[in-house]
Amino acid sequence: MPSVSDPAEWVDAAARRHPQDVFLRTPDGTEVPYAALRERTGRFITALRRGGVTAGDRVAVQVEKCADAVFLYVACLRLGAVFVPINVANTAAEVAYFLRDCEPRLLVGRPSDRETLELLAKQASVRWVETLGPAGDGSLSERLMQCDADEAQRSHDAAAPAAIVYTSGTTGRSKGAMLTRANLASNAAALVEAWRFTARDVLLHTLPLFHVHGLFAALNTVLASASSLVLMPKFDALQALAMLPRVSVFMGVPTHYTRFLKEPALDRDVTRNVRLFVSGSAPLTAATHGEFLERTGHTILERYGMTETLMNTSNPYDGARIAGSVGPALPGVSVRVAGGAGSGGVDAGEIGMLEVRGPNVFAGYWRDPAKTRAEFTADGWFKTGDLGRIDAAGYVFIVGRAKDLVISGGYNVYPKEVELEIDAVAGVLESAVFGVPHPDLGEGVTAAIVLKPGAEIAVEDVIRAVKSRLAGYKVPKRIVVIDELPRNTMGKVQKNLLRADYASLYSGA
Repeated sequence: MPSVSDPAEWVDAAARRHPQDVFLRTPDGTEVPYAALRERTGRFITALRRGGVTAGDRVAVQVEKCADAVFLYVACLRLGAVFVPINVANTAAEVAYFLRDCEPRLLVGRPSDRETLELLAKQASVRWVETLGPAGDGSLSERLMQCDADEAQRSHDAAAPAAIVYTSGTTGRSKGAMLTRANLASNAAALVEAWRFTARDVLLHTLPLFHVHGLFAALNTVLASASSLVLMPKFDALQALAMLPRVSVFMGVPTHYTRFLKEPALDRDVTRNVRLFVSGSAPLTAATHGEFLERTGHTILERYGMTETLMNTSNPYDGARIAGSVGPALPGVSVRVAGGAGSGGVDAGEIGMLEVRGPNVFAGYWRDPAKTRAEFTADGWFKTGDLGRIDAAGYVFIVGRAKDLVISGGYNVYPKEVELEIDAVAGVLESAVFGVPHPDLGEGVTAAIVLKPGAEIAVEDVIRAVKSRLAGYKVPKRIVVIDELPRNTMGKVQKNLLRADYASLYSGA
C-alpha cells in the first residue's frame, strides 16, 4: 500500500508538484488548479480562524453541493477542524439534535435557511452561524473577500477526529461516528492502490457531499492521488452520459446504473474513455450488472463500506469481478465472519455476522463510550451488523443486515437469498424481502416487488416460481406489488419503512 500521509499534506504536495494541474472542473467550464485550491482553502482557513475555529472544533455544514462546499471541507482538513456534514434533507428537528450533540463552534447553512438556522443555533448555544450558497452567495463567501490565504504548515495528531458523520438512525437516535485523520488517510491510500488512481485520472462526481461515499471515497481518493474531478450538483442520467467521454472514472450507486440503462445513448462508444465504473452504498442486482456489461463492455466494480469503517472490501481491478460479491478485503483491512458472540469465526462459506479490523475503523461514537464498547468484540473487531459469508478465495458476499434477518417458524431466512430468486422471475424489476409479525410463525416472510414497465404478472406466479427453487419456509407468505421501493438518498432500501407499512398484514391470519 502507498505511504500514508496526513490529509493536510494532500493539497500542499499536489500544489508544489503540479500547481497548474486541475483539481476541480464544473460543467460550465470553470477550472480550479491545485495552486488555486491551496489559495482558496487558505482563505477559508483565515475566515475560520478569525471566527475562533481551531483544531478540534466542530464545523457543522448543511449546504448545497458546490465547489465552495468542497473547499470548506478541504479547509477543515488543513486546519484540523472536525467536519460534520449534514444532509440537506434533514429536518429542523434533526438538525437541532445534531447541534446539541456535537456542539459545533460554527454552523454553515444555506442562505435561504438563515432564519431557521439562527434559531436552532441559539437553542443549542451555537454562537456562530454563516451561510454558503452554490452561486458564490452567502455570508461566508462575503467574509472570504476580506481574507488573505493562510498558508501556515500545520502538524496534526493522526488519532484526532477529522469528521463526525451521523448514522441514519433507522433503529433509534442517530449516532456520530468519529473518523480520524488516520482513518481517512489510510483508506484513501488503499483505494488509490486498489483502483489504480494516478494524477491522470478524472472522476465524474455526482454523489452528495454529506455521505462517506461522495465525501471520502470520492474526494479523498482524488486528493490523495493528485487527480481531478468534474463536480456535478447532482446525478442526472443524460447530463452524466454527456460527461462520460471526458472522464476516466465514475462512482455511483445502483440507482445511477439502472437509470443509465434506461437511456438509449448508453453504449460502448459513450463509455469508451472510462476505465472504471464503481458501485456501492447498496447492493447491485445481477441483472443490472449483466445488462451494463452487455451494453458497454464494462464490468462494474462493487465494493463494501459503511459510515463507521469507510471502505472495507472491493472487487479487484485486475481479476474476477463477481456479480453479487463485494470482493476481498482492501489492503491493510481484515474481514471475518463471526459464528456468534465471542466466536473467532466460522468455516469458509458459512453465514454469520461480518466483523472488520484495520486502520479504516472509526474511533468510536461521539460521547457514547457505552455504545462504542458494545459494537466491538472483546478482541477488537468492529461488528458491522451485516450478515455475510466469505468464500475460499476471500470474496465477501453480503446476505443482508442482521436486523433484517427473518426468523420464521424457528428458521433463519436471509432476505438476499429470496430476493435473488424473485428478481430472476420474468417481469420482476426488483424486490425487497422482510419479516412482519405473524400469529403462527412469529414472523412471516414477506416480499414487496416492483414490476418492469409494461409487465403483467400475478403474485401467485411469482410465488410458484420461487417455490420451485427454495425450501418452503423461505417462500414469501405474501407478496405485495408497489410502484417503487422506499430508498434513502444513497439508494439503500429502507426495509424499516416496509415493516412499518405492512406490520398488520397477517393480523387476521
